Amino acid sequence: MPNRWRAWLRAIHRDIGYLAIGFTVIYAVSGIAQNHIEDWGDVSYKTTTRTFAIPAIADGVPDAVAIQRVADAAQLGMPASSLRAGDEIRLGYASGAQVTAIGTQVTVQSRERRAFIGLANWLHKARGKKAWKYIADAYALLLLYLAGSGIFMIKGRMGLRWRGAVVIATGVAVPVLYVALAGGPGSQTTHEPDEVATTGSAAPAPAPAPAAAPSGLKPLPPDDE
Repeated sequence: MPNRWRAWLRAIHRDIGYLAIGFTVIYAVSGIAQNHIEDWGDVSYKTTTRTFAIPAIADGVPDAVAIQRVADAAQLGMPASSLRAGDEIRLGYASGAQVTAIGTQVTVQSRERRAFIGLANWLHKARGKKAWKYIADAYALLLLYLAGSGIFMIKGRMGLRWRGAVVIATGVAVPVLYVALAGGPGSQTTHEPDEVATTGSAAPAPAPAPAAAPSGLKPLPPDDE
């Protein structure tokens, strides 16, 4: 049967489309969040701040005792790092929470990963996730099959001969025109970390080393990555 291959193409296209739904939702939602991170901030986490008072800690109280009093008041368990400087005590936790006590006032800043968008953004960045990297590669291959098979599924005027060709050309024209009109990489006012000029100019000077953190205080990274 001359059209038998189209039937198989549609059947496989249908099943792969079903299989890719979960992946597509994850990458679509997290992609929108990544596109608007300058507008919305990091939506992966819910940040909370609470402030309360504790009895004053005398200067003569040993550091370990003073730190333990603040940790007990914060009720977050034992901190991963701690620092005492005068009447200021700082505690850092592996979860990303930070506690600052100045005099009798204690401020607790904590963050909690949001249930869906937080995990979707975590999965979107495949760096450091060896197994998921290959799963993401497989999903990309499935998308390529969906794009390729969709071209030949329908014949006639609604297929590649007329309507399909017009729609495909429109989809290809959008990124091509954007690159042509925007000027391509290097023409925007802001640049991605990997967009570094390599020709026509000297290598950029190395960034100065960050100031060392006070002994006992470990700066917390902005993200798991």
